[in-house]
Amino acid sequence: MSLRNVAIIAHVDHGKTTLVDQLFRQSGTFRDNQRVEERAMDSNDLEKERGITILAKCTSIEWDDHHGHKTRINIVDTPGHADFGGEVERILSMVDGVVLLVDAAEGAMPQTKFVTGKALALGLRPIVVVNKIDRSDARAQEVLDEVFDLFVSLDANDDQLDFPVIFASGRNGYAGDNPDVREGTLEPLFNKIVEHVPAPSADPDGPFKFLVTLLDRDNFLGRILTGLVFSGSVKTNMPIHALDPEGKVVETGRASKIMAFRGLERVPVDEANAGDIISIAGLTVATVANTIADPSVSEPLHAQPIDPPTLSMRFAVNDSPMAGREGTKVTSRMIRDRLLREAESNVAIKVTESADRDSYEVAGRGELQLGVLIETMRREGFELGISRPRVLFGEDENGNKTEPYEVVIIDVDEEYSGTVVEKMNIRKAEMTDMRPSGGGKTRITFSAPSRGMIGYHGEFLSDTRGTGIMNRLFEKYGPHKGKIEGRKNGVLISNGAGEANAYALGPLEERGILMVAPQEALYEGMIVGENAKTDDLEVNPMKAKQLTNFRASGGKDDAIRLTPPWRLTLEQAIAYIDDDELVEVTPKSIRLRKRYLDPNERKKASRAKQAA
Repeated sequence: MSLRNVAIIAHVDHGKTTLVDQLFRQSGTFRDNQRVEERAMDSNDLEKERGITILAKCTSIEWDDHHGHKTRINIVDTPGHADFGGEVERILSMVDGVVLLVDAAEGAMPQTKFVTGKALALGLRPIVVVNKIDRSDARAQEVLDEVFDLFVSLDANDDQLDFPVIFASGRNGYAGDNPDVREGTLEPLFNKIVEHVPAPSADPDGPFKFLVTLLDRDNFLGRILTGLVFSGSVKTNMPIHALDPEGKVVETGRASKIMAFRGLERVPVDEANAGDIISIAGLTVATVANTIADPSVSEPLHAQPIDPPTLSMRFAVNDSPMAGREGTKVTSRMIRDRLLREAESNVAIKVTESADRDSYEVAGRGELQLGVLIETMRREGFELGISRPRVLFGEDENGNKTEPYEVVIIDVDEEYSGTVVEKMNIRKAEMTDMRPSGGGKTRITFSAPSRGMIGYHGEFLSDTRGTGIMNRLFEKYGPHKGKIEGRKNGVLISNGAGEANAYALGPLEERGILMVAPQEALYEGMIVGENAKTDDLEVNPMKAKQLTNFRASGGKDDAIRLTPPWRLTLEQAIAYIDDDELVEVTPKSIRLRKRYLDPNERKKASRAKQAA
């Protein structure tokens, strides 16, 4: 049986996961009576809700072309978001071709450019699938021209520009060579993958070598390493060792279990050969970018280095007066075990314990990535106090302070480019390139300190009316840029505990923007709104009306009309808070608070900070 390894690239919502469902059904991977969820590839709840692929996944299909030739097609799903950018390059090193899926109405979107650019740079030859051609607003031919322009702008070579095209409707399960196709099966797509994608260039006769690209853990098998067999073959219980990218032996052991992908499941096999994508269990220390090999091998395979973490947040036990009311997992031991479990399967996250043992520094690659972790934990029943993200500083050889920089690529309508450049300048970013990218859009590239980018994304979306697209990638550690302006406005702080009262909130609306509604439970030191001025203000949102016999003429009493409160999402809240504030995260609520709830403690802390 011959082998093909392909990756699927698509923008959010262009139908990638639905198309894979149909490929499964038509290749006979699913039995007719098997209950299969819609969008089988997006397995965790957050992926289903946000519609983004966070973790790359592998699947495998057997295709019989009715002439007696059988081919196993391994399909790897890629995450499209730049916070998971480190994953993308490693995943593409496992495959020999890519299928680029574009929506017949929406066309090529900037989010796909990021992954497509990486694929073309690695020399992979694309197959373009124009999906959803049955849409009433489909414009297949124009979309095809857009894809061609995209490839040219990404410096594709002549072979890559001579790409095959398939027109398809993933939902209805048909494909063909021209845009008018409205019936049939996905057979043309299967045949095109088999014809166009080269077989893996692995060496079947050499010693066993395997590069780890993905890592996850299983409660029974422990650490599971997934990747491509570059040469040789591996049998169950064969002795193996792991080398780091410098060639140092990390550990030795045995391949206690070998698993191959069959459909969506991982199935144990006795032997795996060169070119196959498999998972191995049995090692306890080896991680992503390590080479697993026969003990005779001392030269590691070339691996993409793992981007270092650039941001850290403090995850602390929730110590607010409302702690323990909504969550079930509130002790520091539970938080510690959960974070260490996360760090084991997620290469980009590092966890360190603080001296007082009630909080943990969690370092990661970006706000989205840490936001996804916090959201996952709160759904599992955890209560946490989260601090403002900080960047991780370094030192150069002369002892000068350095900080992480990112390449920020922004695609924006021309009319908003001035605002974006101005805002990025305030954040100490330097513009390195600006060019029109077609369709009235401009592409601007900056080199920006990561510190300045914290909390900018929400502001960026409102500045560009939701039309701008921002991709960020770690660039280097560079010289420290000095002070960067933080949030301009102060906050309104509750001066006591109780229920918010509409009578008290009415006059407070003139002071700023409220974040709480009447009847909401409050505590001293909790943030109830944003002040219109730059300083913090303590207010009483619980004041009730004096009950007397006097009534105002004209019935003005009951006419308190409040604007609906400003509710921050988790990511907005984390980006919004200042250094002396925390986000209290529980399974049901997100509250903002001061780190020190007592006003006297706050004054002491700010005096100490000024003295320092």
